[in-house]
This record gives sequence, C-alpha cells and structure tokens, in this order.
Amino acid sequence: MKRALLILGVAIALISCDKKEDKKEDFKTGYIDTAKLIQDYEKFKDEDEKFIVKSEEMKRPFAAKAKAFQDEAASFQRNAQIKGMAWAQQKGAELQQREQELSIEQEALLRQIQVESDSIRSSIVKELKDYIKTYGKKEGYDYIYGTGDAATILYAKDPYDITADVLKKLNDEFKAKNGTTDKKEVTEKSDKKEEDKK
Repeated sequence: MKRALLILGVAIALISCDKKEDKKEDFKTGYIDTAKLIQDYEKFKDEDEKFIVKSEEMKRPFAAKAKAFQDEAASFQRNAQIKGMAWAQQKGAELQQREQELSIEQEALLRQIQVESDSIRSSIVKELKDYIKTYGKKEGYDYIYGTGDAATILYAKDPYDITADVLKKLNDEFKAKNGTTDKKEVTEKSDKKEEDKK
C-alpha cells in the first residue's frame, strides 16, 4: 500500500513538473512600427519610384488627347460666330460627346493605375509579413506586435521597439540582392578615404 502511494506521489510530481515546463514564465516580445517599416523600406521606395515613372507613361497618351480636345474647344469658340449657328450646334454636340468619352477614359485609366498600385503595395506587405514571421522565429520571439496605420498596441516601452533592427536587416538583404549600396555609406567611405590620404 505504501509502495502504491509512493508510486502515485512520484507520478503526480512528474505530471506537475511537465505542466510547469509547458508554461513559460518570460515571453520575448517586441513591436514594429509598420508605417515606418514601409516608409523606410528600400524596396518599397524603389518600387514606388518605378511605379511613378510607369504611371506617367500610362498617362502620356491620354494627356495628348486631352490637350488636342482643349485646343479644338478653344478653336470652336473662335469659329462659332464665323461659321454660323447650325455649325456651332453640330460641332458643340460633337465636342460634348468627345468630352464624355475622355472623362470615361480618364476614369478607367485612374482605376487601372490604382489597381496596379494596390497590387504592388499588397505584394510588399505580404512579403513583409512573411519576413517578420521568419524573423520572429529565428530571433526567438513569442509575440511581435504592430503599430502604425493599423495599431494593435496603444502603449509599449521603447526597448521593445524592434523596427530599426528589422528595417536594417530588410534593407541590407534588399541591397545585397540588387547590388546597391546606401548613398550615405558611399559618401562616408569616400570622405574617410580622403581623410586617410591627408
């Protein structure tokens, strides 16, 4: 009987030890300012610059049509008195039709630009989420929270802010993939070489 109680006591002790091991006393947590992360991420800046150039190219044919329409409208006002009322009514109706068509074309163009912009942004946000997940696992975080546009933290102590660390690693990886270096780093290195020569 004593032996059975002893075995039962040891079993209970082992089970309670296992439960304590499952519970972690200390959690490693941190937060990232997501707005700052996106704003200062070199890839986002690079993609944004490329998209601005692309959207300007997309707008160029429409701008030419709009300019031609404005010139024709200005010419219509000058010629309306010379060519008579019948001509003015017919030409005015044509111009109204073209103005509506241009307005529809402009709306479609702006929608296309917005869709492409949203697609690029969504792709980068997904990439950042995947990176943060991998970073969190690698660095041993239990939780990583986000602040910024969609804040999930109302207050946190500054030492828990890991934005700068994640941003530096992201930008370093992006630069390594694209073979670019920070302009500031290049300037500092060239200044240091000049000082060394003196």
